[in-house]
Amino acid sequence: MKETTISVVSSKALLAVFGVCDQHVRKIRDALGVRISARDGRIHIQGDEVAVARATEILEQLQSRVERAGQLAPEDVACLLADPRNGQTPAQGASIAVYTGRQVRPRTPGQARYVESMRTNDLILCIGPAGTGKTYLAVAMAVSALREERIRKIVLVRPAVEAGESLGFLPGDLQAKINPYLRPLKDALNEMVDYDTIKRLTEQDVIEVIPLAYMRGRTLNDAFMILDEAQNTTVAQMKMFLTRMGNGSKIVVSGDITQIDLPPHTRSGLVDGLSRLRNISGVAAVELTAADIVRHPLVQAIVRAYDQPPGRRH
Repeated sequence: MKETTISVVSSKALLAVFGVCDQHVRKIRDALGVRISARDGRIHIQGDEVAVARATEILEQLQSRVERAGQLAPEDVACLLADPRNGQTPAQGASIAVYTGRQVRPRTPGQARYVESMRTNDLILCIGPAGTGKTYLAVAMAVSALREERIRKIVLVRPAVEAGESLGFLPGDLQAKINPYLRPLKDALNEMVDYDTIKRLTEQDVIEVIPLAYMRGRTLNDAFMILDEAQNTTVAQMKMFLTRMGNGSKIVVSGDITQIDLPPHTRSGLVDGLSRLRNISGVAAVELTAADIVRHPLVQAIVRAYDQPPGRRH
C-alpha cells in the first residue's frame, strides 16, 4: 500500500478537481482502484503503487487545467483515464480565443503541434482518425483570426462525395440536399460564434459554408479556408481548391485517409497532396493519431480495433 499527497492552491480549485458530488474523483477511484480524499488543503491518494502514481499524475493534470481554465470539461477525466499521454500539457500560449468568450485549448501534444503549425504556416495538411479535433481546431483558428481582424473572410468547404445521383432523390432544393454534408462544419462554428453573429456574418458573406464544387473559378484574398473530409477529393479537385489561395490567405486541409469513399482506383487528392507538397517551405504536414482522440474513450479503442489486421481482432 502506497500513499501520496498533492497540495491544492485553493478550496475553489479543490472543488473543481473533485467535481459535483465528487464525480471526477469517483471515476478515477473506480478506474484505478485507489482511495482519494481531501484533508487540510491536500489531496490524499492511497492504493497500489502503480495505480497511485497514475492517479497522482491525472489529478495533477486536472489541477493544472483548472488553474489555466478555471474549470474542467466533462470529458477531461475520461480522456486522461483512457490514455494518460493525452494529459500532457500543451505549450503555453496555445489557447485560441473565439467569439463566445471561450478559450479553445488543444488537449494533447499532437493537437498542440497542429495549432502551432496553423499559427506559423499558410498551408497545413492534417491527417488523423475521427475525434482528433482536426476540424474543430481549424475552425477555432479561423474564428480567432477573424475576431482579431487578421483575415476578412472564413470559407468552410466539404466535398459532397456521397451525393452523386442519389441527391436527386432527396427532398428540397440544392441547398437542402447538400446541407447534411456541411452540417459538421456548421456544428463546430456554432460552438464558437453566437447565433446572431453567425447570421450577421453569413448575410454579409464574411462566413461561407459551401460544397467544394462552388470554389471553382474563385480567388480569395485575406481568407481562412478550411477543406474538411479532404480524403474524398480527387487530385484535380485538390489542385483546384489549393489554387484558390489569394494574398493574405491561409488554407487548412484535413481528413482521415483510412476512410476514403472515392470510387475504386481513384487516387485521393489528400494522399497525393501530402506526397507532393510536404517539403515545400510554408507548407506543414501534421499527422494526428489515436492518442490525440478527445471524444468518448471508446472511440480510441474502436479506432485501434479497426487498425488491426482481421486475424488479430479479438
